[in-house]
Amino acid sequence: MPTETLLRPAAAPATAPSLIVRLWAKPANRIVLLVVVIVGLAAAYLFTDIPGSVLFALKIRGLTVGAMLVVATAVGVSTVVFHTITQNRILTPSIMGFDSFYMLISTLIVFFLGSSAFLKADQITLWVVQVVVMIAFSVLLFTWLFGGKRRSLHLMLLVGIVLGTFFRGFTEWMQRMLDPLDFQVLSDAMFASLTRPDPTLLTFTAVLVGLGVIAVIPLVRTLDVLTLGEAAAVGLGVNHKRTVMMLFTIVSVMIAASTALAGPILFFGLIVANLAYSYAGTFRHTWTLPAAALIGVGFLLLAQLILEKLFGFGGSLSMVIEFAGGLFFLYLVLRKGAR
Repeated sequence: MPTETLLRPAAAPATAPSLIVRLWAKPANRIVLLVVVIVGLAAAYLFTDIPGSVLFALKIRGLTVGAMLVVATAVGVSTVVFHTITQNRILTPSIMGFDSFYMLISTLIVFFLGSSAFLKADQITLWVVQVVVMIAFSVLLFTWLFGGKRRSLHLMLLVGIVLGTFFRGFTEWMQRMLDPLDFQVLSDAMFASLTRPDPTLLTFTAVLVGLGVIAVIPLVRTLDVLTLGEAAAVGLGVNHKRTVMMLFTIVSVMIAASTALAGPILFFGLIVANLAYSYAGTFRHTWTLPAAALIGVGFLLLAQLILEKLFGFGGSLSMVIEFAGGLFFLYLVLRKGAR
């Protein structure tokens, strides 16, 4: 045996910190950890402090957890896809006017038909009308601004911002002329609510969101290429126009369905998408998409637990999201401005 072999020191066994670092370096392990945390949060929400009938409480809380899962998946996946298309991690699909358009539809119904008709309206019919109108609006906007020869993504975003501002202004103008009772009913509908969703509406929304996720899965590798920019994507053989139009349509369907179910949540997508990028540790959509959905579910569960345990329902879940999202938005803007 050579002398060098005899004198070579034996390899040191892996220490616990180094093993943790190796495990943490793999995105798959991070996703598994997220799943474990979410299961723990869901169990804490479902099985702690159950008042009255256990089965009834579990049914109501189960619907809430289901709504959180559907909304978080829709918002998380669509925001990551939207960021990839626009090459901007501050913009969200809500900038295209989805939330303001949703409020405009509800305000129009109350303004012309009254709050009694709004409350008595069939929830399924109202949901279908809102989803169809929002999808039709977004598809027409995308087709008009991005389907021509002089397509411009930046022009489309600018028009979306202008239309969103117009919708909000027109909505506020109509709200000022409403009866106080009608305004109160409308105000309640403006806040996002995930508690006690209608089971039928939740099922319909879950189907649309599920179809959207299924449509995105085959495009995961294409999304990785789109991250490099339009010129690089075209050079690598991607039909940029067709792919972007398809992805915009998928985003529109998922955001419209989730908004019609739970109401507008402005900054939620911004939070979960940017946290997903940092947590996944990679640009690959195989990991960032599920990370965004799972972080969204965990964020909603944690916020709901805080509201129930610390504040005793002394606030709205949407208020917590908007407050945290507003601070996070300012942080992102200031951080990018400092570079």
